[in-house]
Amino acid sequence: MAKQYPQDGPGTPPANTLLQSLHDLPRGPTGEILTNMLPTPDTSHVSFNTIYEPSEDSFLLLDTLSSTTEVTWLRKRFASKTPYLVEVGTGSGVVIAFLTANAEQVFGRPILSLGIDVNANACHATKETVRKATAEQTAGSLYLGSITGDLCSSLLPGSVDVLVFNPPYVPSEELPALPGLERKYRDKFEHDSHLLALTTDGGEEGMETTTRLFAQIPYLLSPSGVAYILLCAQNRPEAVKSWVAEDLPKGPWLSETVGSSGKKGGWEKLQIVRIWNEKAAGNG
Repeated sequence: MAKQYPQDGPGTPPANTLLQSLHDLPRGPTGEILTNMLPTPDTSHVSFNTIYEPSEDSFLLLDTLSSTTEVTWLRKRFASKTPYLVEVGTGSGVVIAFLTANAEQVFGRPILSLGIDVNANACHATKETVRKATAEQTAGSLYLGSITGDLCSSLLPGSVDVLVFNPPYVPSEELPALPGLERKYRDKFEHDSHLLALTTDGGEEGMETTTRLFAQIPYLLSPSGVAYILLCAQNRPEAVKSWVAEDLPKGPWLSETVGSSGKKGGWEKLQIVRIWNEKAAGNG
């Protein structure tokens, strides 16, 4: 919180100091001042040699999903239902731990949560991150665990209420192969580098993995389900949103940018896009 200054008298700082204090206050994705900051889960136990370290994109997800606008939207959407939340690509577990530990503040009710990652190390790290974040809870949300898998192939159709995905979105010449027992590494460095590349390299336009997930969304989400997908400028988010509206099966689908971080040459560097089906009851 900003310093509390008297309104007048000798202790009052210059106007520019007050303006700077306001400027420094934490703000949500639409510019609103965040007055109730929720704690960020502890990831000090995580080895980042093979696991993506929480960065600007991770924290943008936390800020967006706990912003006033999204809290209001989510509470309305799930006013009479306990949401089943799945995060794909959990990495350190900072996002799913945050949402599980703070479900009452974000959703207005407890949630069920599940994590998925292709990296078994990330799954183990996520379990500990969630355990630490929820250690002081006496009742409420239930974390079902983390499973090692490729996107949502292991989930039942129509089962997911909230899907969160921070994909490997950096354009790359090729997409790293999924981990497998048949793959041989020359040394530990090559092994670790390959696992880290899986967290960042998205292939052509950085969209190859994300496109595969989009194909699963219409069959994965429940009637009231919603997906939050992170995109960068090189992913052409406006074109993605147009494609969602026009070509995603089982529509009509709506999409909206609900969080953004920074600009470069007039482009938002990172965006959180919310995707939901307007045919669902109480479509928000």
